[in-house]
Amino acid sequence: MSLPDPSAWPADLTLQAGVLTLQQALTLVSRHTLYRLVDQGIWSSPARGVFVTHNGPLTAVQRDWVALLAAPPGSVLGGLTALAHDDFDVFRHADDPPVVVARMGASPNRYADVELHWSIYLDSRDVHPLRLPPRTRPARSVIDAASWEDDERRARAIVLAAAQRGVVSARTLREALVRRGACRHRALIVESYLDAAGGIQSLPERDFDRIRTEIGLPSPDRQAPMRRSDGRYYLDVWWRAHNLAVEVHGIPHMRMENWDRDLLRLNEISIRGPRTLVFSSYAIRRLAPTVKDQLRRMTGGGTGESGLV
Repeated sequence: MSLPDPSAWPADLTLQAGVLTLQQALTLVSRHTLYRLVDQGIWSSPARGVFVTHNGPLTAVQRDWVALLAAPPGSVLGGLTALAHDDFDVFRHADDPPVVVARMGASPNRYADVELHWSIYLDSRDVHPLRLPPRTRPARSVIDAASWEDDERRARAIVLAAAQRGVVSARTLREALVRRGACRHRALIVESYLDAAGGIQSLPERDFDRIRTEIGLPSPDRQAPMRRSDGRYYLDVWWRAHNLAVEVHGIPHMRMENWDRDLLRLNEISIRGPRTLVFSSYAIRRLAPTVKDQLRRMTGGGTGESGLV
């Protein structure tokens, strides 16, 4: 059976990439024809009340639309799924189920290919009123994605990467987090967007000094916050007696050209001057035992097993 020309469909239907609700489908064909299309395998119905205008594998966009249209009314895409539609798909894998945020109190559906969350905060401040598919705004999506992660290092990476790529700013992240209220990894998210902003608040100077004191290292010969040309702050520490320098990086390098440049710069430091240890601000704040172990071994203060920082 020939189908109506997609160019003649209402704009909201064409934006849904051929994924239709029952009501939308009935604007195109009769109920009898609709179910005949499904019975004959020309169309498919992957969820109750949702139809796809072919019977092949769903594209990523179609999977998102099916999950959304199968969800309770008023639901939106969220987290990494929403961010993928805002050109940020760094952390989303092809086999990850679509993430949908439903209004608190809504009954869950029986559709399997979805990761469903509930929220009372789904007004226009956190959900864009015009973008399709309906989804949370990027800052809210980043906060949600980070808070839903089991691995806090991956949560931190999501916040930093989104900020580095210009998807969100520290200000919008802060505002979204205030509205979001209590959530998992909240303190880490705050640390991460401060690191992304590159402000003086992002320096873990006190934390590093406490680690130094606890393992009995003397005050360094030189210790000063510095600002580099790329705007990133770091801590420069040098012990002449141990021929040891330490740098604490606020933002990990996710762009290859910056990473290569910094590796070459660190090589020059090691060639011309002291041995150098490099720690992330995350490691200083949250992996202190490993930092202590590596400092002890570098300064001859003992040996022990250590994971990579």
